[in-house]
Amino acid sequence: MEQQNNTALLIMDMQVGIVAMLPDAATILNNTAKAIAKARDQKIAIIYVVVGFRQGAPELSLSNKAFAAGKERFASVNMAEFMKVHEDLKPQADEIVVTKRRVSAFTGSDLEVVLRAYGIQHLVMTGIATSGVVLSTLREAADKDYRLTVLADCCADGDEEVHRVLTTKVFPRQADVLTVEEWHTA
Repeated sequence: MEQQNNTALLIMDMQVGIVAMLPDAATILNNTAKAIAKARDQKIAIIYVVVGFRQGAPELSLSNKAFAAGKERFASVNMAEFMKVHEDLKPQADEIVVTKRRVSAFTGSDLEVVLRAYGIQHLVMTGIATSGVVLSTLREAADKDYRLTVLADCCADGDEEVHRVLTTKVFPRQADVLTVEEWHTA
């Protein structure tokens, strides 16, 4: 993909099964679709990050509290279907999809290799859940010295209060926090 700057839009964990857990999925899907359209219009790289495992989920350790409870469930899930990006946000043929094995977009993936290859220095983040992939990726990316923007209305969490606290009090310490309408890509 030909891009014109050092920015990438990360679409994280916007998978059918994960989106389905949200009570108001239409709002985040609509807002994220606007962000994708803006990025495509401005030739900003779009990188999709999905969480997934090999069939049987051998990567999941029973000592990992976050994943241990779901190991048995994940072991019987059709991973190809589980890892599909929601149809409303479907990647184009030239857009990269990165598979991660844990909460952070960096853990168990080749995201950092892709970012280096594209010369990316600024990450614009969207994702489900705010307290999961967005928080973990933001913290790791900040430690790696990326410039960061979070599109708050393109993120969602099962707990609205946690989403609010993260986007208004925690994230601003390390990132610009904007709405999709406030985000100027030019």
